[in-house]
Amino acid sequence: MKKYPLSTWLLFLIPSLLGILLFIVPVPTAEGWVVTVALLANLLAGEIEAYAPWIMMGIMIIAALGSLVFITRRVNEKHHVSFLDKLFNVNLFWTIVRILGAVFAVMVMFQLGPEAVWSENTGGLLLSAGGLLAFLFTIFLFAGLLLPLLMNFGLLEFFGTMMVKVMRPLFRLPGRSSVDALASWVGDGTIGVLLTNTQYIQNKYTQREAAIIGTTFSVVSITFAIVVIQEVGLAQYFLPYYGTVILAGIVLALIMPRLYPLSKKPTTFMNGKPQDTQSEDIPEGHTVFSHGLESGLKTAEKNRSASEFFKDGFKNVLDMWIGVAPVVMAFGTIALILAEYTSVFVILGAPFVPYLNLLGVPEAAEAAQLMVVGFADMFLPAILAADIESELTRFVVATMSVTQLIYMSEVGGLLLGSRIPVGILDLIVIFLLRTIIALPIVVGIAHLLF
Repeated sequence: MKKYPLSTWLLFLIPSLLGILLFIVPVPTAEGWVVTVALLANLLAGEIEAYAPWIMMGIMIIAALGSLVFITRRVNEKHHVSFLDKLFNVNLFWTIVRILGAVFAVMVMFQLGPEAVWSENTGGLLLSAGGLLAFLFTIFLFAGLLLPLLMNFGLLEFFGTMMVKVMRPLFRLPGRSSVDALASWVGDGTIGVLLTNTQYIQNKYTQREAAIIGTTFSVVSITFAIVVIQEVGLAQYFLPYYGTVILAGIVLALIMPRLYPLSKKPTTFMNGKPQDTQSEDIPEGHTVFSHGLESGLKTAEKNRSASEFFKDGFKNVLDMWIGVAPVVMAFGTIALILAEYTSVFVILGAPFVPYLNLLGVPEAAEAAQLMVVGFADMFLPAILAADIESELTRFVVATMSVTQLIYMSEVGGLLLGSRIPVGILDLIVIFLLRTIIALPIVVGIAHLLF
């Protein structure tokens, strides 16, 4: 193994340890255990609670106007593409989505037009003081700025080499994805999507790998899971509830990459180059540990510039603010309007009635629509389950709402707004497959408990 100076070792160890402490190690708070990045985001969100919705409205207007200006520009991908072009030069569909997000934001903030758009249960739920978009403003700020600690100083290369023998055969993923998975599970799904998106843009993940990680490991935080189980009045069952979420999540992580649409995603990188798994082989004369360590040190040595660190961080922040916020606003509002004011989800949930009856779930007709309404927002099933008498059914609804993972008011919107190659039809299919596969596991454990 090559000898590295002390400065390189410190450059590998200190930022990497800071990244682990900020993104992966949870700390106790009055509301429960949260990772430090989320804690910082919550603290800032509390300080600017009254202003955050206005700031986000401004960001969405800038995104819409910028896209309208840049859509007429032709970009030659073979030459250097400016950061502003990458930020604003999107196709017609995404330009319309950004305009729609900005229009919805203005309607919510000034309560203009139909109440269905700006009510506290639809657009107002997303863009209110303390709402989702206000939190996304702060989480993107801190996570985006500090993300280079995880990515630029060798931590991913070190863990990637160590974990490849586990992640590749089990989940069809490179070893470095273990850090994404852990950051999502312990921290927050938004952090996982941000980390995955950034690595996909840097050609560290293939299209298939980015899609698998984004739709399989972007789990909600433990804190939010506690809120869900409390909402259905079963807080005393938190440990078996979260244990069921973990078990179902692992089973789904093993199965979903082997099914359509994830199995059919190309194994090429964003730049079009094909995947080469041989690059993950351990060179002769190295152990897994020594090769991982050398890979990490080599990466750290290349990243000595403080200005590049902050430049990368600010690019992450702007990319998520401009790219993701309008998509969450547009798709989230439409999904919530459908859930609140139409019977679309009741109709879509009808096929689940015989399935739930077969599994022995009481009040199957009431629970069936809650199996699909979670596609709009993860919290909706828990709210609507309050009228269900059966504790077993409420437990199933609460567990499924977290296990389904794809909901348009957050993770779904984030994925569509990112560069990760998944479309709305992909997300619908993945959501339904996760529901169908996870239900027998969740119901089986529920029958043991109640």
